[in-house]
Amino acid sequence: MRILIVAATPDEIAPLTTSAPSPKRGARAFQASGPDVEFLVTGVGMVATAAKTARALALARYDLALNFGVCGSFDRRLQPGRVVHVVSDRIAELGAEDGDAFLTVEELGLPGDPAFVNAQPPDIELLQNLPAVSGITVNTVHGNARSIAAIVRRFSPQVETMEGAAFMHACLISQVPFAQVRAVSNVVEKRNREAWNLGEAVANLNRCAKSILEHV
Repeated sequence: MRILIVAATPDEIAPLTTSAPSPKRGARAFQASGPDVEFLVTGVGMVATAAKTARALALARYDLALNFGVCGSFDRRLQPGRVVHVVSDRIAELGAEDGDAFLTVEELGLPGDPAFVNAQPPDIELLQNLPAVSGITVNTVHGNARSIAAIVRRFSPQVETMEGAAFMHACLISQVPFAQVRAVSNVVEKRNREAWNLGEAVANLNRCAKSILEHV
């Protein structure tokens, strides 16, 4: 089985790799110790992730694509360190403002794909045992009480990332089985880095990732 692992930054998947790409901007694929596993570090954001994941999937055929990374949690039951499986995702900012109101692409009657669902996730028991959650993908992570309340009313997301929906879109277009697995690094609230637990999130994410790869 040939597997593509996609991450925004090298730090999020460093324990999985025997060598890591330099932290400079841009992305490159590289081989890990497992000959059937390839890694793609895209850089942060949905544009980079969509373009580079789509290109990788167009240049080679993969049996499975896995997106590993961290996320923020709107759901207080999903505390920092918890690993989740994002089964639905949405580009939350795709639409238009109308005064204080927000109009989605659907409401505007415009063509587009703002929302994505993983209707057939890989048949991996460990993956199935993770909490299945809904997410949003944003260019600007939320850190304002008013905007947090508004996005929760609008879409009721459980987590947010800056890449998830883009990864899912690329996989759906290429018809490659996929999963988006995230570890919560922080609760979505007014920016408070002291409350983040990035170290535990990355450690738990990589333990889960290794187990998934062992059981594929």
